[in-house]
Amino acid sequence: MNNLSILVIDDEDSQLQSLKTFLSKREYKVYTANDGEAGLKTARENLIDVVLTDFKMPGWDGLTVLKNIKALNPEIDVVVMTAFGTIESAVNLMKEGAFDYLTKPIDLDELENILNRIKERRHLISENRLLKEQLQDKFKFESIISRSKPMDIVLSTASRVAQTKSTVLIRGESGTGKELIAKAIHFASPRKNQTFITVNVASLSENLLESELFGHEKGSFTGAINQRIGRFEEANGGTIFIDEVGDIPLSIQVKLLRAIQFGEVQRIGSNSTFKTDVRIIAATHRDLEEMIKRNEFREDLYYRLNVVTINLPPLRHRKDDIQLLIDHFVQKYSTLIGKKVDGISKEALDQLIKYDFPGNIRELENMIERAIVLTRGEIITKDDLPFSINEKSNNRAFNPYDLDDNYETKMKLFEKTMITEALNRTNGNKSAAARILGITERHLRSRLERLD
Repeated sequence: MNNLSILVIDDEDSQLQSLKTFLSKREYKVYTANDGEAGLKTARENLIDVVLTDFKMPGWDGLTVLKNIKALNPEIDVVVMTAFGTIESAVNLMKEGAFDYLTKPIDLDELENILNRIKERRHLISENRLLKEQLQDKFKFESIISRSKPMDIVLSTASRVAQTKSTVLIRGESGTGKELIAKAIHFASPRKNQTFITVNVASLSENLLESELFGHEKGSFTGAINQRIGRFEEANGGTIFIDEVGDIPLSIQVKLLRAIQFGEVQRIGSNSTFKTDVRIIAATHRDLEEMIKRNEFREDLYYRLNVVTINLPPLRHRKDDIQLLIDHFVQKYSTLIGKKVDGISKEALDQLIKYDFPGNIRELENMIERAIVLTRGEIITKDDLPFSINEKSNNRAFNPYDLDDNYETKMKLFEKTMITEALNRTNGNKSAAARILGITERHLRSRLERLD
């Protein structure tokens, strides 16, 4: 059910009734008014989320309605309906704080799209408000689970840089907790009550990434049916965390450099620039220096990002923290899953400490969640861990950071371990194991034969 309450203001009764019918059928709570003053009175007396107002009306025009509604409650979103000839005026209204505009005759699909965007935005704002206190507690530096010396250095640097506006570059392997450190920096900074926005570069195509970061104007490219503000504008006054910044294409690196250097962003398809006050924290697992040599990353951008560098150690270099992390994840997932699990056996802990965790903390967390799901007792044992852990932890040939064994030896071991795990999960059923591995049963039998 839609939970927005919408006030429609229009001096044309037929338009008013048409919109009321359309919105009511979609289970919105709808109020109507024939002019701006009556609309303001309705907004005073009722809880209104969205005002949908005509631009040209007797008495108050759209600008007057907008100013009075925003003065009453800045949280109300205002959408302006305008004839084709006054689009320029409607765009100017958006600069005054209107959420969006619609041209007459109203495209009802476009109206529904705008309302969906408003709901999504309001949902995010609501979530942010509800979680703000929890987040501030969760991402305090003292809440980060660690007792190892490498992490002491990380947290010391992060806590000092948090009080500044300086750009921070967090470097480390995948799964080491780069976003956790970025959030801790934000919530320890003077910007803690402002927005924290995350952009994961690796998950977006080049076109989508540019629009995600900087926004776009309506009609600026195929599929751009509405104007969209970018993450830089959304994060104004707060912090933007750009994850996997090393994956940004060169064409977009230029715009990112300008955003950092001059605090200006430009939407796709716009000739205007917007000033933004954003603190930038970037992260990468890639060798940026090597990328610069290959002309894959701009050197000037590198120096703008690399004001303060924080190097996050992989989990294999902070083994003192493994037991603390295990205790934390056991408590977390036993509560979430609703299963009484009190801890881990000495043998299972020993195996995990010996293991090198190429997937770092993320891999450890997944292992503990899986173990809690599978365990039949109140203590996690070796049998609850992935079958391959025993072989991996005791066999240095599997360690990708130990190059004493050749490539073929390591690859055969990896394949053998993976197949063994699939067979173990299916109690030796080759057909089911093949499905897990995404290969045919014939292919699996061939590999089993070849691997002896």
